[in-house]
Amino acid sequence: MLRLVTWNVNSIRARQGRVLAWLRAHHPDVVLLQETKCTDALFAAAGYTDEYEALGYEVAHHGHDHWNGVAILSRVGLADVQRGFPGVNRPPFGEARVIAATCGGMRVWSVYAPNGRELDDPHYLFKLVWFERLRGAIAADSSGVPHVLTGDLNVAPTDLDIYDPMRWRRRTHASPPERAAVAALVDLGLVDVTREHLAGSGVFTWWSHRPGQFEQNRGLRIDLALCAPEVASRVERVWIDRDERAGAVASDHAPLVLDLHDRGVGGRTAHPSDSMS
Repeated sequence: MLRLVTWNVNSIRARQGRVLAWLRAHHPDVVLLQETKCTDALFAAAGYTDEYEALGYEVAHHGHDHWNGVAILSRVGLADVQRGFPGVNRPPFGEARVIAATCGGMRVWSVYAPNGRELDDPHYLFKLVWFERLRGAIAADSSGVPHVLTGDLNVAPTDLDIYDPMRWRRRTHASPPERAAVAALVDLGLVDVTREHLAGSGVFTWWSHRPGQFEQNRGLRIDLALCAPEVASRVERVWIDRDERAGAVASDHAPLVLDLHDRGVGGRTAHPSDSMS
């Protein structure tokens, strides 16, 4: 079995201890991190790369400043790393929001989409154009291996993915153009595997840190895993680690985990933590 996790950690400097503990407890093979809020130089100097390598991971990080930042850790190979979009990445598209690599016979993408802020903010238009560039990058990829696009897309694809759809009707994360941008990614032939396995209501990956929001399950599903059909068919289980979100000094996002049949890719074997729901 191969285990893949995507997780917006909301500052690796604040949560490296939690990340290491999670890796030791759950033994994922491929780890997609977002919002590390760390430069490449600091990521290495702080010893994060060394700590992951000590656990058997190859590491690729993409970070320019104390905002954004994405990473891939892999125990099943890490090749053909691409940081940012193909070609020139002039501001604002130079932000460290995308990293891709070939791991275990899959082309995995760790993505941290722009927030959009408000519907009348210029950042909202940037978000929509940014999604067009992401779609173009995936469509143009010539690696020849199936794609797994994961991360914090900052869009709730449907009303089912929001605790109170009416409250979010005129806000970012739920506007029709944003949802159309995610649908355009799915139209590339990708499968939203979370909804394939967790079809009911109340399935969220993000909760505000405001008091009572997590406890009342007032959340959003904005962390997605969009997989090529040949990968989606291998997914045995999708689960969201709410226990990690409930912990002290937790990120506002929970890890989203995919357990896949291993097809001779050197993945993991069963572990006692697999019984956790």
